[in-house]
Amino acid sequence: MSEVTLWEAAVRYAESLKGASRTPAQIEVNRFVEWQGRDQLVKQLRGHDIELYAERIGPANPNSTRRAEQLRAFLLYLKKRDFTETNLAPHLRLRKGGPKTAAAGRQDVTTVELTSEGIEALKTELASLVSQRAGVREEIRKAMLDKDFRENAPLDAAKDRQGHMEARIREVETMLKRAVVVERSPQGERVQVGVTVHVRNLRSGAVNRFTIVGPTESNAADGRISSVSPVGRSLIDRSVGDEVEVSAPAGMMRLRVERIGE
Repeated sequence: MSEVTLWEAAVRYAESLKGASRTPAQIEVNRFVEWQGRDQLVKQLRGHDIELYAERIGPANPNSTRRAEQLRAFLLYLKKRDFTETNLAPHLRLRKGGPKTAAAGRQDVTTVELTSEGIEALKTELASLVSQRAGVREEIRKAMLDKDFRENAPLDAAKDRQGHMEARIREVETMLKRAVVVERSPQGERVQVGVTVHVRNLRSGAVNRFTIVGPTESNAADGRISSVSPVGRSLIDRSVGDEVEVSAPAGMMRLRVERIGE
């Protein structure tokens, strides 16, 4: 096999294309090359890399299927030119889309309620994860210098880390796309996401202060509880004086809303 980088292979492939299909195919191949790393040797590509990219493309729909076909053609070209030992195209399998993803251009309408602080925290996390991509790819490249792939613990560890990291990146990107900003309210008549509420445990008499936040922002140590947790769910839309029952590990807990606001 030749010592050809992904970028060099992409250029040669583009030169072999003709007609109106050249530009869209070149765009998709370049996306893959930039994601994987221009300087990576083609012979170092593995099925695992293609499977990760398939996850990034997303579930099957007319647009993602078209993108996958364009990339499969490139992977088949790599095999025909003997740049890879095997045809990696079969590894590019898209997840089946549900009813909402089957139609072109249709988006999942499920929203995620987040405070502005929660959105900023997710953006910071996403930037940090993306900045780590190059380092993880370099770990994989170095581990691949060991030609024995059957028992290569560093390579397996690096690929596992890459898999978890890419999964989290997709998760955060999805949450940000679906995010609906819910600003904190200093006071109000009813408990909502973003609101701070003081509740009394009617059995012990203890008063606790909670801030109701989205599912991704909860932090029990800071008194930030998720709107979908047992306590959070029972308090949503309640007013001062309302009493609720919450199922807890120790049994039923009865709470009363004492105050809404800081």
